Amino acid sequence: MKKPRLLQGRHGLALFIFPLLLLGALAWWQLQPDAPGEAPAAGPAAVMLAELQASSDAWKASRGDLSRLMSDLRNGAIASAAVGTDAVYVTTASDQRYWVPDQAGRVAALLLEHYAGSNGELFPLTLFQTDAEKPLYKMLLPYSPIALLLLAGAIYFGLKTRSFQVQRKGSGITFADVIGAAEAKQALRDVTAYLRDPTAYARLGARPPKGVLLTGEPGTGKTQLAKALASESNASFIQVTGSDFSSMYFGVGIQKVKSLFRTARKQAPCIIFIDEIDGIGKRAEQQRSSDAESNRIINQFLAEMDGFDGASGVLVLGATNFPNSLDPALVREGRFDRSIAVGLPGLEDREALFRLYAGKISAAPGLDLAQLARNTVGLTPAAIAYIVNHAALLAARAGATQVEMSHVVDAVETCRIGEQPSGVTPMSPADRKRIAVHEAGHALVAAELKVGRVEKVTILPRGQALGVTLVTPVEDKRLHMESELRNRIQMLLAGRCAEQLYFHEVSSGAGQDLQEASKIALSMVGALGMGPKGSLLSLQAVRDAHLESDPREALEAADELLQQLNRDCMALLLRLRPALDHVTERLLETETVPGEDVLAAIAELPAAHHHGVSPLHAPGAHGLERVAASGYENPADALFELVAGEAQQEQEPQGPGMA
Repeated sequence: MKKPRLLQGRHGLALFIFPLLLLGALAWWQLQPDAPGEAPAAGPAAVMLAELQASSDAWKASRGDLSRLMSDLRNGAIASAAVGTDAVYVTTASDQRYWVPDQAGRVAALLLEHYAGSNGELFPLTLFQTDAEKPLYKMLLPYSPIALLLLAGAIYFGLKTRSFQVQRKGSGITFADVIGAAEAKQALRDVTAYLRDPTAYARLGARPPKGVLLTGEPGTGKTQLAKALASESNASFIQVTGSDFSSMYFGVGIQKVKSLFRTARKQAPCIIFIDEIDGIGKRAEQQRSSDAESNRIINQFLAEMDGFDGASGVLVLGATNFPNSLDPALVREGRFDRSIAVGLPGLEDREALFRLYAGKISAAPGLDLAQLARNTVGLTPAAIAYIVNHAALLAARAGATQVEMSHVVDAVETCRIGEQPSGVTPMSPADRKRIAVHEAGHALVAAELKVGRVEKVTILPRGQALGVTLVTPVEDKRLHMESELRNRIQMLLAGRCAEQLYFHEVSSGAGQDLQEASKIALSMVGALGMGPKGSLLSLQAVRDAHLESDPREALEAADELLQQLNRDCMALLLRLRPALDHVTERLLETETVPGEDVLAAIAELPAAHHHGVSPLHAPGAHGLERVAASGYENPADALFELVAGEAQQEQEPQGPGMA
């Protein structure tokens, strides 16, 4: 069982033992015999008081009432008496002992009144265990559970709001250790100069940035850039996450924000790195108590970033994959002055990354790092690190002494299309034929329309897919033409069209393909102005304007676009029918067909079926120039590097034989 968070760390044992020691001390005090009070010099009263302090059982054995006490008072039969907080103890002249309950104090008042007004000989009268004589710890003992709860709450609250850990000697990572992200590193050099010499900016009247926001896909190296910035700037470094400020206790998150900035000011120059800063969220209408607490945390962030001077040497560095999830007031100018996009590594950067990680394993001398870099377009540095490590695991599994090129290629395929499962139930001949037709359709349309480089086609299960067509991008691209998006949709629909062409019905294996094709079609119609009706209205702009809109028109336009491209794809497959037959037969024979065989099957078509295919291995096959940035969001939630057919594991009804 996992140890509670409060008890983790080197102080956990002390925090656990301290309340136990406190309870033990209180119990020891409770069990100690009462200290004898200062008794009278001599006489019956002193003797009675000493006996009562030792034990009051002799008096408690006989309970008297008010009438007996008054009778003994009138007859002068009382030898001595003692008044307690809740009882009156009496010893008679005949050595009888009894007690009279006195919760309200009226019996004691009556006794004292009679005692003061008596004209005869007075009997000895003393006080026993009154509030004035009770030890202080016994008065506080009934409240000890509440005190312990308050003490535990104070300790817990102090731990939750303790100062954040500061790294003062740098992280040991420099900009030279971060491969790629050249644009981001160049933008951070101004920040480095400011943190090294804040007074130089102050002398010129320049206001240095208070905050810098790093955006980009997961695994592009945003955290590494933050650590390198701390080392290059020779500044203290505090690393937190956006979720660190959330707490189930009211007010704890605000105190954490205050403690964070207070610690940073003391350690200036200091970098506050907030990873996954979108965890702080946006302010919202206070419909729930959690919304109110979240709003207060964001408001405290705004106040803290406005509260420190730009020349104080404190910089807030945030990293997120979802910049649109941040509150607009948090990322405005004057708080986060700069937004730096961390992009994917280019060809040379990927080769350098493979060289870096290959140097950390026992790699064979013949690794073609340039070829690996060309085959991993669109992958992040984290993905490349995973590929090299997985290649080493594959080599160890095979009992090899070195990591060969084949191991790395298998690792690249695993990263793109998933692990090859073991112990899969063999499929029926009808299912194998259907999967082969489906994957052959994907591969031929991808090659004919030059969607990318067809690496391989297989009907062996990979990951959740029953068959896979691996298509990799030819070059790094940030701008996608309408024709490219239409070709990609046709590639996605090709498996379904091939099934319909051969078996006159479709299967559930095309479900994932339809989902991805629908994403691209909706993006083209609702965001990029590429619909069949020529509408230029952006649905995102409608949502941002908080206007009500009917999505039926956009859905109908997207469906019309899909229907049109489905007809084009079917016509293309009819023209490529001989090649489709050939690739399908090869898949049924060998289960895996390389991309070169797919290109050869298309090239062998007669002129009536095919008008010529250009090789796809040279970058820039489309004659498109690369641009530095796109003016709109990349639609490629739907643009991916592989087509996984037959995502469903259930068997389909057996169709008629292949034509």
